[in-house]
Amino acid sequence: MHTLRNILIITAVFLCQLSFAQKDSTRIKAKQLQIVPEYNPLSPSKAAFYSAILPGAGQIYNNRYWWQLPAIYGGLVFFTYQYIDNDNQYDRYRTAFKLRSQGLPDEFNGLNGNPNISTAGLENAQKVLRKNRDLSLLGAVVVYVLQIVEASVRAHLLQFETNDNLSISPTVTPDPMLVEAPKVGFRLKYSF
Repeated sequence: MHTLRNILIITAVFLCQLSFAQKDSTRIKAKQLQIVPEYNPLSPSKAAFYSAILPGAGQIYNNRYWWQLPAIYGGLVFFTYQYIDNDNQYDRYRTAFKLRSQGLPDEFNGLNGNPNISTAGLENAQKVLRKNRDLSLLGAVVVYVLQIVEASVRAHLLQFETNDNLSISPTVTPDPMLVEAPKVGFRLKYSF
């Protein structure tokens, strides 16, 4: 209980120290003088709109497409192929089941009237293929929606300045005022 209280006190002191941290504004480095692009509040909605019209267009709008377009179109093509294949197989088994229930021969009849697949097997195959077909459709919809969300979030994040000058460097410093039993403090220094 005491350790939890001590951790909370240390955390509170640490956060207070961070809130009062200031940087010397009189010294400006040449590297820090950069032209910051103007904030565009419609950029995320444009990216989302473009992605909704044509998958991947929002990523192109954000200039972040070199690995995302293959992933988006790869996912859409994969799930579309799975949907079409499962739908065709479902139609085959459904037609065979209908023919067999009417007493007519179907494509799964074996030699000498012994069927390769039983009637129960045809029913089970239909259920599995219908489920797989529906999951493929769901997968394609998820890829489509995720690429819209990703384009919008990426456009939001592109409006924040992020560069290599952002850093966190923890340091341990002894307290020089206490000679008898030195205490160790914790300071987190960050710079922009």
